[in-house]
Amino acid sequence: MSDQHAQKQAAAKAALRYIEDDMILGVGTGSTVNCLIELLPTLRLAGAVASSQVTEDKLRALGIEIVDLNFAGTLDLYIDGADEVNVQLQLIKGGGGALTREKIVAAASNKFVCMVDDSKMVEVLGRAFPVPIEVLPQARSYVARQLAQLGGEPVYREDFVTDYGNVILDTYDLDVSDPIALEQQLNNIVGVVCNGIFAANQADILLKAGSEGVKTILR
Repeated sequence: MSDQHAQKQAAAKAALRYIEDDMILGVGTGSTVNCLIELLPTLRLAGAVASSQVTEDKLRALGIEIVDLNFAGTLDLYIDGADEVNVQLQLIKGGGGALTREKIVAAASNKFVCMVDDSKMVEVLGRAFPVPIEVLPQARSYVARQLAQLGGEPVYREDFVTDYGNVILDTYDLDVSDPIALEQQLNNIVGVVCNGIFAANQADILLKAGSEGVKTILR
């Protein structure tokens, strides 16, 4: 087992203390979340709202009831990972392509717990990891031109379609020094469904796993 995988498992185990009996839990997507999902059958959940079809399938296979967010209402807790996180607990997410559904569930939750290994911590978002942007297929070229005008280098994620039937432009070289402003600016481009900057819906609690254990960081 790699050190990184062990750290992801440690972060997932640390997240369990935030989950209460009979809760409807919002569950994210990705390798760290998969470590959490493996632990969920030991708990007594009322159900779960999944942030992707992949997560939904994993939860259902373990016998966990899937709840539609429209019927669940406001969730007490959402747990997910991130591709990058800064000291303000603002994130870049969407490496797995589930960013829109993830952002919806995060927005509909009272508390967002984010689990990462310490390799995901950065001083400035977007320098090493591109900003994923979900785009309506018809608008792909138009949005790409707008992103280029912002100084970005959009790369079409080939052979990938989101759960909503859209495409993703992984955009490099954007200036993410003001994540809140850029998140809004990207969303205002016609044809953009959602982008992977989580600044308006940043994490409330960060569980950062490293070689010396799991550190809890509060917003």
